[in-house]
Amino acid sequence: MFRTLYGKLVAVLAGIFVLIGVLTLVLTFFTTRLYLAEVNQKLNRTLAGHLVSEETLLKDGRINPGALKDVFHMLMVINPAIEIYLLDPSGRILAYSAPPGKVKRDRVALGPVRQFLAQSPALPILGDDPRGTDRKKVFSAAPIMVDHKVEGYMYVILGGEEFDTATRILEESYILKLGLWTVAASLLFAFVVGLVLFRLITRRLARLAFEVDVFQKSDFSGEIGFADTEGVRYDDEIGRLRGAFHRMADRIKEQVGRLKDIDRFRRDMVANVSHDFRTPLTSLQGYLDTLLLKGAILPPKERQHYIEIAAKQSRRLSTLVEELFELAKLDSQEAVPLKEAFSLEELVSDIALKFRLKAQEKGLRIETDFNAGLPFVLADVGMIERVFENLIGNALEHTPEGGRISLALRHENGRISVRVQDTGRGIPPEELPHIFLRFHRVEKDRSADSGGAGLGLAIVKRILELHQSHIDAESTLSMGTTFSFDLPVSPGRAET
Repeated sequence: MFRTLYGKLVAVLAGIFVLIGVLTLVLTFFTTRLYLAEVNQKLNRTLAGHLVSEETLLKDGRINPGALKDVFHMLMVINPAIEIYLLDPSGRILAYSAPPGKVKRDRVALGPVRQFLAQSPALPILGDDPRGTDRKKVFSAAPIMVDHKVEGYMYVILGGEEFDTATRILEESYILKLGLWTVAASLLFAFVVGLVLFRLITRRLARLAFEVDVFQKSDFSGEIGFADTEGVRYDDEIGRLRGAFHRMADRIKEQVGRLKDIDRFRRDMVANVSHDFRTPLTSLQGYLDTLLLKGAILPPKERQHYIEIAAKQSRRLSTLVEELFELAKLDSQEAVPLKEAFSLEELVSDIALKFRLKAQEKGLRIETDFNAGLPFVLADVGMIERVFENLIGNALEHTPEGGRISLALRHENGRISVRVQDTGRGIPPEELPHIFLRFHRVEKDRSADSGGAGLGLAIVKRILELHQSHIDAESTLSMGTTFSFDLPVSPGRAET
């Protein structure tokens, strides 16, 4: 039970109520005794004075036995609990009404007596009880005057021994017993109400703990458990904690799903890399082994053909390794574009000239379409050049003889938009959303020996992401493909 929050709260609440009950009982007895003493002393404050005024207790410095006997007899009849002591001016006890053998003191301290005799004293005032060496009790006192001289004191103990203990006070007071039972019943009722309220509060915490356990056992990917009860939402700390947990759980599920996707992508990437490496390596090894075994007997033309194929596969492996390193570098935190202002039209013109010879060899045309005097762009020249090389190289590979590749630039809304368009075979609609994924190649090109590893467009996408830009692709089968993106104009720099 004490392992739960509710059990701990119950234990704490029970301890608090027991402590309150004990303190209430102690304070009740203490204050009751003080109250009874105060009332008793106030009611009998003038008692000693009346006794002194009625009889002449001392005469010529000596006790008047007859008068003292009359006083003792009168008080025994009126109130047997009262005890009378006759003191001399120094406080020594001269006579008393208590039974023989009960008096333990031979004198009484006069300090409390003088305090009692002062005007308007704060009651109750406790004085020495002659029946005990260390007991104090309320009293009434009056000086015995003879010829305007204090000859002694009348010292009256009020209450005797009947209120010495708390048990006697409780036994003698019905009101006190009733009050204590009322307090006990009130505490019990408050305790029960507290248990109910704690249950209502901790129920929501228990539900939240259950949801956390369920979510943990589901490997942080399943449903949490409870929904909001009848659509009720709470704005207190527990409600905010539950809301924060639900949001955190959604985020964790999203992250777990993303990690699973990344893991699945990693496995696919390893498989693709293995495949792309294995194919040229197998071909390269096969032709080299053939040359080693039969190089001496092969005709020169056939031997040259084998060497050319081995060199082609070697270049393919080199390109694949370079693209892998380039993509890994772009993914690292060290890949930060070194942006500077430059003329994009000059860069496009140079790239078009660079690929023109290769295009002519394949029977293709490379055209440029832009107005002179375009503003400078702010970007990394080397990275943007790599973007154009990959897009144009991709277009050259998939555009048949007689086709055309167009590079168009436009100044729109403070940015330079770029369009790279070809008249190639096009991309199937179902493949279009995946062309920028790493190692993705259109299925019909996957077995081509001259095909790339599917990293070129992924590199393009990553470079443009580093420039806070986005690339789009549109394609129609047998009509061609268009890639488009834009770059920001450099502030204060423009071609004139």
